[in-house]
Amino acid sequence: RGADEHGLVRLRLYPLSPQSGDVAALVHRLGHMPLPPYLKREAEPGDSERYQTVFARVMGAVAAPTAGLHFNDALLSRLASRQIDLATITLHVGPGTFRPVSQEDLDDHPMHTERYLVPAATAEAIGRARRRGGRVVAVGTTVVRALESACIASPSGRLEAIEGQTDLLIQPGFRFKVVDGLITNFHLPRSTLLALVYAFGGAGRVQAAYRAAIEARYRFYSYGDAMYLPSVMADRS
Repeated sequence: RGADEHGLVRLRLYPLSPQSGDVAALVHRLGHMPLPPYLKREAEPGDSERYQTVFARVMGAVAAPTAGLHFNDALLSRLASRQIDLATITLHVGPGTFRPVSQEDLDDHPMHTERYLVPAATAEAIGRARRRGGRVVAVGTTVVRALESACIASPSGRLEAIEGQTDLLIQPGFRFKVVDGLITNFHLPRSTLLALVYAFGGAGRVQAAYRAAIEARYRFYSYGDAMYLPSVMADRS
């Protein structure tokens, strides 16, 4: 059938024959890594390993949450040795994350929907960190959106285990309830990801960081450099 309002087409795939294996196996065998369109090149063999995070466990995302590309097993071991806990969620990053904002009013942007899962162990770990006065640092804007969406969806108003979908648009003025710090790559202009970063870190601080990155010739986008931002608008009341 035709494309939806976001320009996406839904396909239903069937195995070619009983001997050909399931659809997931066919996709792996016949498909290619869906690199972001702004890379403007075909996927290379090394992308299957490089464009993937060490946290990945569940199939479903069409893009890597790129802030996670900066982590490897050695770095995770160093963090653990400093008593920094690691808690994970499942992110099904969708193609809408690449959709540029074309409307003058951000509220008119057709926000994409993504699936996510916050397991009970992660909700409990975040709760423990909050009770002992620790910080919750999200690795990537998609993590921020999932955790804040989960908190909004919770009847108690606190982060709880949940599996759901979110079309939450975070822009300046949003009150963050869960996340204290953010590790994120440098994003494209006119993107909802950049709007989230502005909301989280404050326009002045983010603009200063981007000026410094441009002057120092930092790399932007998926295989680029990252920055750490503390929240300037946290509200835990």
